[in-house]
Amino acid sequence: MTTGIRTRVPTRTHSRTRTARRTACAAALLFAVTASPAPAVAAAAPTASHIEGRLPSGATYLMDVPAAWNGTVLLFSHGYTPAGAPNPAQNAPDEATKALLLEKGYALIGSSYATTGWAVTDAVPDQLATLSAFTDRFGAARRTVAWGRSYGGLVTTALAERHADRIDGSLSLCGLVHGGVANWNNTLDPVFALKTLLAPDSGIPLTGLPDQAAAGQAANALTAVVDAAQSTAAGRARIALAAALHNIPVWNQPTQTRPDPTDWDTQQANQYPAVKGLLKTAAFSWRQEAESRAGGNMSWNTGVDYAAMLGRSSVREEVTELYKEAGLSLRADLNALDRAPRIGADPAAVAWMSRTSSFTGRLTKPQFSVHTTGDALVPVQTESALRRAVTAAGSAPLLRQAYVDHAGHCTFSPAEQLAALHTLEDRLTTGGWHRTDPRALNSRAAAADPTSPARYVDHRPAPYPRPYDLAHPADGR
Repeated sequence: MTTGIRTRVPTRTHSRTRTARRTACAAALLFAVTASPAPAVAAAAPTASHIEGRLPSGATYLMDVPAAWNGTVLLFSHGYTPAGAPNPAQNAPDEATKALLLEKGYALIGSSYATTGWAVTDAVPDQLATLSAFTDRFGAARRTVAWGRSYGGLVTTALAERHADRIDGSLSLCGLVHGGVANWNNTLDPVFALKTLLAPDSGIPLTGLPDQAAAGQAANALTAVVDAAQSTAAGRARIALAAALHNIPVWNQPTQTRPDPTDWDTQQANQYPAVKGLLKTAAFSWRQEAESRAGGNMSWNTGVDYAAMLGRSSVREEVTELYKEAGLSLRADLNALDRAPRIGADPAAVAWMSRTSSFTGRLTKPQFSVHTTGDALVPVQTESALRRAVTAAGSAPLLRQAYVDHAGHCTFSPAEQLAALHTLEDRLTTGGWHRTDPRALNSRAAAADPTSPARYVDHRPAPYPRPYDLAHPADGR
């Protein structure tokens, strides 16, 4: 480096003087080198880390840490994986959202869970172990957020209630936030109505399924009955009644035409494939796997008033009008449901499901819960069940809920998911909920990712048909 100062050197100098001057210059140069960092060698820049590993339980885990980590780690809980299906570790809901989060500096982690199916007893400890593995490798995060989609929303809520000391807040997306007992009770109701009204003498078992083969046979048998019924006006009305008991929305897939409010036939046509999907998955196959874990049947419909349940359904008007079109008596069919032999639960199985998969509503850290309005698999009314539990437990100030106007299960855009995360982060930073209205959420979404939709709306879900939580001791116990 030059200084811009020129020094004139004498042409003649005594040798001893020259030697002294050379020694002084060398000393000065040595001091300059040792007192300043060497400009020729730069410090190595931090690099992004992608880590795959295995926990002692056998679960795998996945970690992505960007080079410019912002200090926040997001612990992602994935959705339901059917027994026998591939079960890779996941640390984000989708690749587009993952890329945006890494670009913004978030560390992303998550495990596969050691087993598939209704694996909450594996999922919770495996997620905590993944968080510990991250801390051991990268140090403590400035902030830890648990988040998850679908069944992962149940896992996330379990972490929020039972291990709040490990996280700062939680975000549930399209989650089973009503808990396990409520989920399986309400999964029973539509198939009970279908069997009772369309195949009363069929002998199709709805619970107590011994294995997956029996579950498949029962699902196929009832699906064939439903397919035949769809060809008649009376059959379509009864399928609509079963759909109403589960609150299956009339627009539940993005590929469907969104029906007009009084287009009852299109509404029912949209519900029909969702009813068949329920039979193919949760009502039999997934139920059998869950029963095997619980040690018996964990759901019941003894004492249930189906007329009252229909009266609270979000699609009750559709059912009423379709029964009129078919010339069928809705009252007679509701009476038939009342008279039909009911199904009782195994108390030990209920206790297991309650203990492992139901909620107290007691939050000690903020939770933000988001749902699409057109979800057939985990209907938006589950949010009413969560609100009921949290309110009874006195934790309502810690909960906020928001709704996306779209069809399908977990069909959020990357922008909508980032807006939800930023809303929770704002609550963690400021200590209060700010800008949680749809307009503000859509503004946040557009800022986070202007390339994907922002569809938050005002919405008030109907009551969940059969809520069950640990904040209400009278809920069937």
